[in-house]
Amino acid sequence: MRKVYLLPNLFTAASLACGVFAILNVFNVAETAEMETYKYETSCWLILISAVLDFFDGWVARMTRTESAFGVQFDSLADLVAFGVAPAVLIYTRLIDIENRHIAEVLAALFVVCGALRLARYNVQKSRVEKISFTGLPIPAAAGVIVSSFLFFQWLDPEWNTEFLLNFLPLLMVVISYLMVSTVNYPSLKQLRLESRRQFDILPLTMVVGAILYLLKNAIPALVFAGFTCYVIFGIVAHFYGIVRQKGGSTPEKARSM
Repeated sequence: MRKVYLLPNLFTAASLACGVFAILNVFNVAETAEMETYKYETSCWLILISAVLDFFDGWVARMTRTESAFGVQFDSLADLVAFGVAPAVLIYTRLIDIENRHIAEVLAALFVVCGALRLARYNVQKSRVEKISFTGLPIPAAAGVIVSSFLFFQWLDPEWNTEFLLNFLPLLMVVISYLMVSTVNYPSLKQLRLESRRQFDILPLTMVVGAILYLLKNAIPALVFAGFTCYVIFGIVAHFYGIVRQKGGSTPEKARSM
């Protein structure tokens, strides 16, 4: 504890602050008794900004070789607030306006508890297992799916958002909560070595992607939702493909043994 590296922990502190501000915004909007859905968009974007900062704190720590046990624990505590408590408070506040309060309480508690279990498992397995892939859906991605879906349906049609909250979001939160504590493997973005040398083709490709994003700036909620959704579906499909392939590979061996 004599040395606490400043730069990566500043990113973690900023991520935590975004999560806290997201919660405070929910409280401020609810206190005014003006339950317009669009006023909660600020909290959604703050949570997404927190996810970006969470990615860069680990990248900065690896690039500057300032990884530490303190940083790991601080990062997990920040993640629990920004990606566990903040989305749960947001969804709870919206659901109690149109849904049974008890259902909202159960869903919020389930999401936070599963997120805490996911982070605890990550801390235990970090040095041994979770270097190339994650066991279970990472909590930043789980929060990203929830808040980006909120933004997406608001972007499509504000009236659809109420129907989405009532009919789709409760099921989505249960599925996402389960995926966090499941054994489904998800690729780790920590393997992206941004500081290493790349082929020259990567630079113009990055510029093209940036130009496309700029042209589609009015559809950013849809792009963000599509990105998180594809990540979640990819893990599920790869998991079941691995199970089918494993069963298919074991069948000939059993036949030969018979």
